[in-house]
Amino acid sequence: MSDRWISLEIDDVDESPFGQFQLWFAEAYGLMEEREAVALATASSEGAPSVRMVLMRHHDGRSFGWYTNYDSRKGSELAANPRAALLWYCEPLGRQIRIEGDVEKMSDVESDAYFSTRHRGSQLGAHASQQSQPLASREELEAKVEEFATLYEGRDVPRPSFWGGYRLLPTRFEFWQHREDRLHDRIVYLPDGSSWTRERQSP
Repeated sequence: MSDRWISLEIDDVDESPFGQFQLWFAEAYGLMEEREAVALATASSEGAPSVRMVLMRHHDGRSFGWYTNYDSRKGSELAANPRAALLWYCEPLGRQIRIEGDVEKMSDVESDAYFSTRHRGSQLGAHASQQSQPLASREELEAKVEEFATLYEGRDVPRPSFWGGYRLLPTRFEFWQHREDRLHDRIVYLPDGSSWTRERQSP
């Protein structure tokens, strides 16, 4: 085995998957261009999957969250099928974390608080973009941005009612550590009442 990759043993990981996530997330600081980037997979009511990159803007001891247009494709799929999966990948350390679970909307208060921290251009863009809907041209989108810039000139831009946060409440975690010869380490956490069980799975 190469000394480049650190082994991952059940006895070495945190009893809580949230604690283990925070550890790996912290160890990736300064090693990645966009540490908050995650792949978000959703599915339609018929089970047809779709995946895209989003920015994980929230994580704590019970959930992981992101913000988007509720009328986007992912928003429509979550309304019909409120379950999703996240994948966080750290290439420099040869690690990935898979997180699966149920999804719910954040409160208006939480969404308002985050929206107020966004760059003004992003706030105007949230109003102007009918995400996932057909668009005749780039000029049409830019004209809508100018329209809202004029409307809110000299005052704060409010959060549009169709835009806000989602949180994923995990029911399964998998921590994956790259090893040589494809003999990777995989530790899976599954809920067991108020705690979590841990098991090693074959790579």
